[in-house]
Amino acid sequence: MKKKDIIKSKREFNYIINNCSYIKNKNFVIYIKKKEDKIPLFGIAISKKVGNAVERNKLKRQTRMIIDILKQNFKNYNDYIIMIKKDCKLISFKEMKESLENLIERSNQ
Repeated sequence: MKKKDIIKSKREFNYIINNCSYIKNKNFVIYIKKKEDKIPLFGIAISKKVGNAVERNKLKRQTRMIIDILKQNFKNYNDYIIMIKKDCKLISFKEMKESLENLIERSNQ
């Protein structure tokens, strides 16, 4: 994921989380904000309850890699905040990818 594809503003991050629709499963929650631009933007959030900094950063790196792999599956007219849940620590990278892919498909319906 490139820096131009990231939601950086704390204000926008909080707005999307508090006011926009979401879908979730056991491992992720995706908040979706509809917009006019053709470039989708992404934000990744993880709670400190998930683990120490090393574990949280590993999960964020893996999620960024999954986003890069599945970028063509996201709708271009939306912004996404992906929240990683605690259960992601217990599953493999392949299972994380399948879980996030299923949520993306549900979000596009």
